[in-house]
Amino acid sequence: MHHRAAAAFLALACWLFAAAPVLAQQVALSGLSNGRALLVIDGAKPRFLLPGQTHNGVRLLSAQGDSAVIEIRGQRQTLRVGDAPVSLGKAAAETGAQRIVLTADAQGHFMPPGQINGREVQFMIDTGATVVILSESDARRINLAYEKGRKVKVSTANGAVAGYEVRLASIRVGEAQVYDVPGIVLPQSMPFVLLGNSFLTRFQMQRNNDQLTLERRF
Repeated sequence: MHHRAAAAFLALACWLFAAAPVLAQQVALSGLSNGRALLVIDGAKPRFLLPGQTHNGVRLLSAQGDSAVIEIRGQRQTLRVGDAPVSLGKAAAETGAQRIVLTADAQGHFMPPGQINGREVQFMIDTGATVVILSESDARRINLAYEKGRKVKVSTANGAVAGYEVRLASIRVGEAQVYDVPGIVLPQSMPFVLLGNSFLTRFQMQRNNDQLTLERRF
């Protein structure tokens, strides 16, 4: 009898856990100090976290300069000191995936972290690039079978080089994910992946001072 009661209680607990709504959390970056980020989560008292630490379901991935990258239930977001709180969680996934807001760095570049085929990469927005361009080293790191792609000649600042045309299964920036994106893999080393127009044309772009807003078109 006790075993049946325990089993029934466990089943009920699992049902309640599954049925409970997953609410969005509001997170703001209050400051940074010695590699730590001072986060305000759901309006509570600010708390310092080191990269890799988690508090109330919010995991700090990195903290440098005036920004920090956090993760909540698989969703990633870059926070900057002084910005308004952002909402992440179920509500953010349903309403925020159509819009990306980026802030330029000190050099005026937009450098969002993101994913290609579910693997982490560092992007740089490049409206002059026809497609997404990545190096062979990045392609190997994310296990992209680029050598199966069609060989092409690409003009670069250092002259024409041989590259490979590829189809990237998915690209994720913030909460927005785009599928089946054309790209090119080049042999030379690159410090980041150029996020070109094969991704950007899926969005309506609007720049206002140091902010770039991408609104999903299709």
